[in-house]
Amino acid sequence: MRCVAMPPTETERYAVVSCHVERPLDGRVWAAFASFQERPPGGIRVAALMRPPDAAAGEHDEATWLERAWTAAAQGPFGHHTHFTSPTHARPTGGEPAERVAGEGAWLRERGLSPTLFCGGGWYTDSSVAEACATLGYVDVTPRASRPSYLPEGAAWAELDRPARIDVGPTTLAAVPTTHGAGELLRALVRPGLPEQVHAYFHDTDLVDARRRQLIALALRLLARRRPRSDLDAVASTLSSAPLVHWRDIARGEGSSG
Repeated sequence: MRCVAMPPTETERYAVVSCHVERPLDGRVWAAFASFQERPPGGIRVAALMRPPDAAAGEHDEATWLERAWTAAAQGPFGHHTHFTSPTHARPTGGEPAERVAGEGAWLRERGLSPTLFCGGGWYTDSSVAEACATLGYVDVTPRASRPSYLPEGAAWAELDRPARIDVGPTTLAAVPTTHGAGELLRALVRPGLPEQVHAYFHDTDLVDARRRQLIALALRLLARRRPRSDLDAVASTLSSAPLVHWRDIARGEGSSG
């Protein structure tokens, strides 16, 4: 299913969708995601935020990964998703998170890919990560409209309730917040107060569970009836006039302020 995404103005309503593609080398998971992205429920184009292969964890099939990345990029917006520790551990447990972002971003570009979006694993970000994203030219979707309930007390994240440009010191980072997971979205759709601007996300692994896939599809079809369909690249194209906010005003948790 092909649909044309109309760029919204800063004040318009929109519905956009992204998927954290965390297991692109798993054939069953990839097939479930690829079919979903090709025929998105409700006609809302799905941005593929793909985790690069982790050679240290034994992910060496670069050719298959690249073939699937090109397929995803042809179907909708394409982005970079980072797991800072390992394929199964999203948030950092050591090292320099910004160096990982920069290194993976360079790896993607060296192979001819041009991701436009970024999302940190486990919603982790800090000022150095934000600066690395800005340097790579990404639009960051890591900021959340509300605190993810599973984060431990004091965990670093960023809070943003609308698209903005973020002052991170030497540069400016464009951002579109993520507002709802699939379960949150279904609840929001049946209650008053659905935001004017909705960015829903899910994981590729959700799609191999028939019940979860059905629930996600239902939520997206309902969302498409409530808000104008767009996509993350179309929203990103409007951000030159978005409000400017300072990093310290959106940083939350220990170590996030930089």
